[in-house]
Amino acid sequence: MNQQATANDHGIKPLPERRTVQVAGHELVIFLESPPLIQAMVEDIRSAKKRVWVEIYIIFADAAGKAIAEALKERASAGLDVRLLYDYIGSLTTPSSFFRDMERAGVQVHAFHSLWEAFWRFSLLRILNRRNHRKLLVIDDTVAYFGGMNLVDQLPAPYHDPAKPKTLSVGWRDVHIRLSGPQQAEVAESFARSWQRAHRQKIKRRNRFYRRAVLAAGDESIQFFDSGPGLRHTRAGRVFQRMLKVALRNIEMSMAYFVPVGGVLRTLLRAHRRGVFIQVVVPGLSDVAFVQSAARHLYRKLLRRRLHLYERQFHMLHSKVLVVDDEWTVLGSCNFDARSFWINLEFLAVIHSRKLGAIFKEIIRYEIGQSRRITIHDCYRRRWWQRLFDRVAWAFRWWL
Repeated sequence: MNQQATANDHGIKPLPERRTVQVAGHELVIFLESPPLIQAMVEDIRSAKKRVWVEIYIIFADAAGKAIAEALKERASAGLDVRLLYDYIGSLTTPSSFFRDMERAGVQVHAFHSLWEAFWRFSLLRILNRRNHRKLLVIDDTVAYFGGMNLVDQLPAPYHDPAKPKTLSVGWRDVHIRLSGPQQAEVAESFARSWQRAHRQKIKRRNRFYRRAVLAAGDESIQFFDSGPGLRHTRAGRVFQRMLKVALRNIEMSMAYFVPVGGVLRTLLRAHRRGVFIQVVVPGLSDVAFVQSAARHLYRKLLRRRLHLYERQFHMLHSKVLVVDDEWTVLGSCNFDARSFWINLEFLAVIHSRKLGAIFKEIIRYEIGQSRRITIHDCYRRRWWQRLFDRVAWAFRWWL
């Protein structure tokens, strides 16, 4: 069985594994599957002439991670500026020998907020709680990648060899972007600032318009936002609130972790009261059950206000996409929860383009076609102990 057959079995036309669109003088390639993304990354890395910078939450020592590592080692041996900034907790199961091999080849490797750092800085809780959840790849002065995919083997489940053990991400649904154009320099700057932060170097404060997430004017634009604590970033929650406020007709989102809190939740509900049609697709079976329980506690409140909620079936939904009025698209590493809004380091792209909006609207509709719509009766059918567990999970919503 292949992926196309799987999609056709449910009467839904499969999506192409990649799409290309021109936006504001840039070429954007949209990837929905891991194999073509990893292949494109490896090809771009091997063609690099000056630098290769990688910032990632999770890199495994599986087929995908090893392919990237080999390409990085080859470029480092050729004398290029090759750096890898990975999150210590996110990549905790990756053997240390995997990183040592890259260091021996000349790759500059740094673990963000390691356990050792937490102890010697006497800040165990704060350092281990704040993670680098970003997913960036910068190549020379021409190409940059960003989105929601980690460097792991997300081979579609029908193609997975049953004789081999499954990794956590087999069959996941996700989105990643390859950008080429003048604003690639902004992605490179974002990595450079993150690298400086990880090495405890001084970083310039962002200007007020950036921190307030003021949207660009014009028919087409691309804006990038570093999200994190302090005046050197904006906050992802502020970016999402800004987008929800401009909505006039519809809001559609495909979110791996959907636990809106505080001002973001209030702004979402106000948008609905203005008459904005809202559709949300979330995983039917999440890899983080506690987060899913917190989301399900919120279902009843949202359904009473007639929001449309869907749970994606067959595969784990890991994408992080918001489309507003078919013309504004927000994507990157940021989930729709308190941890992404206020705690973690994240990277977001806010893209104003009707062409791109149409593509992501089609992608979200595909996910809806593979989903089960949630009703208020589903909430009441849950057993009392399930509802109690949901309420307990919701009580921890600010830390999930």
